[in-house]
Amino acid sequence: MGTIWSPERISSEGPKYKAVVSLIQNRIAEGSLEIGTKLPPVRDMAWQLQITPGTVARAYTILTDEGVLRAEVGRGTFVAEPVTAERPLNLIEVDATPHQTGGDTDIVNLFSPHLPNGGQSSLIRQLLGEIAQDPPSGIMHYPSRHSARAARQAFVGWLQGTPIGAFGEEDVVLTHGGQNAILLVFQTILKGRRPVIFVEELAYPGFRRAAELLRAEVVSIAMDSDGVIPEALAAAAERYPEGQIFCTSPEVHSPTCGFTPMARREALVAVARRYDLQIMEDDCYRMGRAEGEGYRQLAPERGWYISSLSKSITPALRVGCAIGPKGQAGALHRSAEHGFFGLATPIIDLVAALLVHPQLPQITAASRAGVEEYVKVAVNRLGAFDLRWRRDVPFLWMQLPQGWRASAFCQAADAVGVRVRAAEEFAARNAQAPHAVRMAINAGVSLRSFDAAMERLRVVLDNPSDEISV
Repeated sequence: MGTIWSPERISSEGPKYKAVVSLIQNRIAEGSLEIGTKLPPVRDMAWQLQITPGTVARAYTILTDEGVLRAEVGRGTFVAEPVTAERPLNLIEVDATPHQTGGDTDIVNLFSPHLPNGGQSSLIRQLLGEIAQDPPSGIMHYPSRHSARAARQAFVGWLQGTPIGAFGEEDVVLTHGGQNAILLVFQTILKGRRPVIFVEELAYPGFRRAAELLRAEVVSIAMDSDGVIPEALAAAAERYPEGQIFCTSPEVHSPTCGFTPMARREALVAVARRYDLQIMEDDCYRMGRAEGEGYRQLAPERGWYISSLSKSITPALRVGCAIGPKGQAGALHRSAEHGFFGLATPIIDLVAALLVHPQLPQITAASRAGVEEYVKVAVNRLGAFDLRWRRDVPFLWMQLPQGWRASAFCQAADAVGVRVRAAEEFAARNAQAPHAVRMAINAGVSLRSFDAAMERLRVVLDNPSDEISV
């Protein structure tokens, strides 16, 4: 009892982590591994089996989740007692009503989405404890492509079903969130003294901020309800021959909640090919299934894809990814390595375990359901106004009624304890922005507090004062 067990080599057929799982299960079943036996640390096991530490960590996590093994912080991983009715599986409890995780408050900030807790906080705490006990990537090394391989593989699985064309773990570059992914793509693509970037007329402000850092000029392109107008993009490309990349969010347009249909996407690809523009797709706001083919699939020679965990799991981790066109993986990796070496190794280990955890789909589904509850409350209170929303998108877009300017409404909303973002924050500095606001879902406050905030906004909307009306 309590001795280190030395395994033999594993089968080379099939996924290696499954072979490790089967090996341990078989040795327990035949009695070679008794209850209480301590397994080798992840790195030692990986060395003995001649596989990556991430593969072993994934096998240990699966068996721990199934109750076959138990992990003790500071001591190691041991063979657990068989699961019985008195000792059920050690599963993460998922809150069936995730909207109740927030507290009551009269101050409600709707600047940025705050997701409901569907169980991800408990899962992340558990995984962090296991990693602290025995970090697969170690704690005395620089991050590297090799050490991040398991995390990149996990991202491939997490993005499975997303229509962005064929890609493997070697194509995935890990980033510090979606904003870092944008900057990384720009650094890889842009050239010349004064490159030009094309963005949507109303667009995520991070595009402009990243361009400013690189001293690039930003040109806004006119839109309609389906997104950027192809003829407007073509006219801009004619006027600005220095234009190199078109940035867009076709699945969930921020801030308007819009969606770009396939016919429009194909027309924009034709323009990009005519003027040799790269296309960067920002897919950071989608929580549900993708409804259309991504630009990397439609135009594999020029489509760049970025995403992050911020709007589906948590923004606290600051983890995202960038995937370039075929043949650009090396350049994208070099941009990351020359810029920041890579993600911290404990975060790499956490991502590798988190994205393949069997409970993650249940947790993210619970979080999406929580977002839908908040959206319903907002629509019930504000549905009489010109409101755009989608049940699985963590923000809403509202065209203000006659009598309101966006800046004046934001001031009036702030006076009643609700902070919203004016449309001008998503437009170019010299543009004439619409009188509209974006309101993010904030599940960091209780559903009752959110409901009360929506009611206060309704009252404000119905009563523009002489001092702030148009």
